[in-house]
Amino acid sequence: MKKFRLLLSSFMAISMAFCMTGCSDDDGPDKPGTPDDPTIIQDYHFDLWVALDRHGGMGRDVQTLVRSVNSLDADQPEITFQGTGTEVNSLLSLETILKGAYYYQVPVSADRFAKYVIKDNKIEAIKERRFQTNTYATRKYTHAWINDNTLVIMAANGDATKIIWTKLNTDDMSIISEGTLDVEMPEKGEIYTTSGILTYRASDNKLFYFYYAKTEGRRGVRVTPMLTAVINPSTMEVESNTPCFLDCEMVGTAYGELLQTTTVIDGHNNLYIACVTDDANGNEHSHLLKIPANSTTFDKDYDGFTAEGKLISVMYVGNNKVVAYARDDKAGTEIDSFSHYYTVIDVAKKVSTPVTYNGERLAYSSGRFSSRMAYVNHKAYIGVDAEGKNPQIYIYDVEKNQTELGVTMAPGYYFEQIRVVEDLK
Repeated sequence: MKKFRLLLSSFMAISMAFCMTGCSDDDGPDKPGTPDDPTIIQDYHFDLWVALDRHGGMGRDVQTLVRSVNSLDADQPEITFQGTGTEVNSLLSLETILKGAYYYQVPVSADRFAKYVIKDNKIEAIKERRFQTNTYATRKYTHAWINDNTLVIMAANGDATKIIWTKLNTDDMSIISEGTLDVEMPEKGEIYTTSGILTYRASDNKLFYFYYAKTEGRRGVRVTPMLTAVINPSTMEVESNTPCFLDCEMVGTAYGELLQTTTVIDGHNNLYIACVTDDANGNEHSHLLKIPANSTTFDKDYDGFTAEGKLISVMYVGNNKVVAYARDDKAGTEIDSFSHYYTVIDVAKKVSTPVTYNGERLAYSSGRFSSRMAYVNHKAYIGVDAEGKNPQIYIYDVEKNQTELGVTMAPGYYFEQIRVVEDLK
């Protein structure tokens, strides 16, 4: 018996030593998908947004419904909104900010900042804060998160002659500070673009605000290339303000990034923005420009989008890949044209590859201002609203570079958005 115990003790000691060696942190970070992977969200669901009359966006007044679902996998029953969807357009606009479990926006009342949750398919107001000095219109502003509970809202003021900003504490929706951006109206400029695009890069603790000036009137003409104001987020002081080397403007300039995402930061802290130029015939062509890490100006030798057409929305999914929603102008340029497609851009190789399923490209979608892309746990969820077919969701596995079929939606809806929402704790 003593001999057996001695052998057992020796075996356990060897096993523990082996485990300590084999499980050492020196082997590198946890593989994706493990509970300790910081990119993994454990508890979440999807909010699906649809319209009933036509596609929304661009200030269109459409009836909008939202429904929460736990899964978008193909084994789920067909998704319908009849008796389950929540009508939101009387209170919320389609253009909204989402972080964690909460939605933030200037609601339809256009007199306050508000924080909401959609729970049990019902909208609950968590906290509201009326405007103080600076006022904002519904839909028409841009934003950036400095940290988990500090949100900066920015837009042109009422007559668009100044750029205003407000910094919010989203825990209690209190106004931390507000002011006017210290930039001068460029020569020949009369007003600023409505919202511009604001983004924050944590690696060098800087806000980047992309904007331009134009002439007055509904058909005002842009008189500057895209400008980049680099801002200290603590003081909101402008550190530099430079024009782009291309005579371009940002995609989605009027609605910030409330509908689509037009800026991304890759795993190496390079900042990209989708923008557009006009050729001699007035045709639009998109570019994906880059501000390298530790720099505040564009790399003149870089353009990550070499395909034809116009970028609508971009989403970084890791591995130097950006999933993009783009428009084939030859197939139509209207909001409801079936001319919009999905493609994967390798930002290192500057190669764009259309998303395929079973060897065929995904069908073209309608809805220019739709945001049917979402990313969570190394998978991108892509919504297709094709002509004559039910709205369909596809799931792109980034690491495998494969696309599989997801859930189908019932007919009769205009598919607008997929949102990944963390469950309430």
